[in-house]
Amino acid sequence: MTHLPEQAPAEVAADEPDEATRVPLKIEDWLTVIVMGLLSLITFANVLVRYFTDQSFAWTEEFSVFLMIVLALVAGSASVARNRQIRIEYFADSGSEKRQLALARFGALMVFVLFALIAVLSVRVVWDDFRFGETSPGIGVPQWWYTIWLPVLSVAIAGRALGLFIRRGRQP
Repeated sequence: MTHLPEQAPAEVAADEPDEATRVPLKIEDWLTVIVMGLLSLITFANVLVRYFTDQSFAWTEEFSVFLMIVLALVAGSASVARNRQIRIEYFADSGSEKRQLALARFGALMVFVLFALIAVLSVRVVWDDFRFGETSPGIGVPQWWYTIWLPVLSVAIAGRALGLFIRRGRQP
């Protein structure tokens, strides 16, 4: 007879249901699926074209890098909303519950400040790309088509961090 542990190890904690949020987490989940699907299709198409024609689509590398950056930011938003961002567990999970809650709120507040600052500063980058007519090096499309997503997704991450800060403040 095998003995099953009563409590799952921390590695299995990813199966826990998501905490209720005002903005559904399905947004980040579906964006992740869409971006991963696009990356797979673009890469597969480029492999087929290279195999059969000894040529390649020039735009695939530039667009794939853009999609990977979007994927990282969308995943960052989901990890903040789910309170699964990187932390030093020795400090975050030790001490009294009040201390743990205070550190969790402080961490959420710092993530909010960081991404709000990135959003504000990256608007200037987008404006400069637009104003000076910068084009992408690979395919020559306007650079702001790519850079506009940094402030947008930074605002999303900041919003998720602010939501986490508020939810942690409501805990007893």
